[in-house]
Amino acid sequence: MPNNSRREEFSTHRKRKNHPFFKVFLLIVLTIGFAGGAYAFRLYSQAKTAVNATYHPVDDKKVSTNIKNGKPLSILLLGVDTGAEGRIDKGNSDTMILTTINSQKKKVNMVSIPRDTMAQMQYSNSDKFNVQKVNAAYNIGGSSMAISTVEKLVNTPIDYYVTINMGALSKIVDAVGGVDVDVPFDFDYDWQNFRKGHMHLNGKQALAYSRMRYDDPENDYGRQKRQQQVIKGIVNSAMSLKTLGNFEKIMNTLSDSIATNMTFDEMMSVYQNYGDAAKSMKSDHIQGENAWINGASYQVASTKELQRVSNKLRQSLDLSQETLDNEETKQNARNKTFFSNPNVQEYTVYTPANADVSDNAGNVATDDTGTGTNDYNSGY
Repeated sequence: MPNNSRREEFSTHRKRKNHPFFKVFLLIVLTIGFAGGAYAFRLYSQAKTAVNATYHPVDDKKVSTNIKNGKPLSILLLGVDTGAEGRIDKGNSDTMILTTINSQKKKVNMVSIPRDTMAQMQYSNSDKFNVQKVNAAYNIGGSSMAISTVEKLVNTPIDYYVTINMGALSKIVDAVGGVDVDVPFDFDYDWQNFRKGHMHLNGKQALAYSRMRYDDPENDYGRQKRQQQVIKGIVNSAMSLKTLGNFEKIMNTLSDSIATNMTFDEMMSVYQNYGDAAKSMKSDHIQGENAWINGASYQVASTKELQRVSNKLRQSLDLSQETLDNEETKQNARNKTFFSNPNVQEYTVYTPANADVSDNAGNVATDDTGTGTNDYNSGY
């Protein structure tokens, strides 16, 4: 267990401009605008076929009417690192970004949710008590659980999701002819060498560049920045006229590596009716505090921080603000010493009485008495 104060946080709030995941989501429909006539129609047909292959509805999620009515939208973007074979059905969602689009205000807000953020897993057909890192939700219950878990965490409704397999980045990068990045410092990873400054990366290099984590002084926050560079480079290359000859290859690669509950027609509607909103894109993230829970390293967001993010997201969706009341705020209330004393690193997850903890993977702590049956509600 580290001796450093948990207050030495990975980073402070940052503004991140031109967030790449939203651009990747729009890539399919944006590319159509660069061609004309019969060729454009052929590209349109290819794009529609490719996008249809990505369509995976969420069984317990009602179809949103927001796009049709021009109302604000929310989209959960999931980056899943499951290897280079295009699989998107297993693994943790190492990148999670909740994006809101408001066509009337012409604004896009993106909030990154760190992968190690403590969260209560939300099951669709049970009340199981399972507090884990938020990125485990996708692995346990797929996109459906990832959506419901994030919805509950920040009290914000989510209309759509888009999952992209980060392991397939090498195929995508090669399909667009490589990407340009600015390497922040010298490092070696996965038999690839990176030197500070401008570099043009092929697919294999880009995959290694976006995966390295532990040698980065900013840890996972630094890795997220490098992933953003790679995906931004993909978009810049794919949008250039020279890549139109590889259009079909690009579409086939994306269709193997993306899943979403948004139809092609809905994507086109987003591009046509919400495109102006992308001109004003603001980024944020949930800032957690370093904590140890049952021997595992977590990021725990304070109630104040969760409330701040909830207010921001709900405002961007034209929803009224509401006071957060979820499992995270309940646990925070029982851990007042953790938040008041910067030298305290241990955070205790209190288990409700008679709770079903069959899926907690050993990460849920017991209460003060060691019985694991304390009724946490009695502490409020």
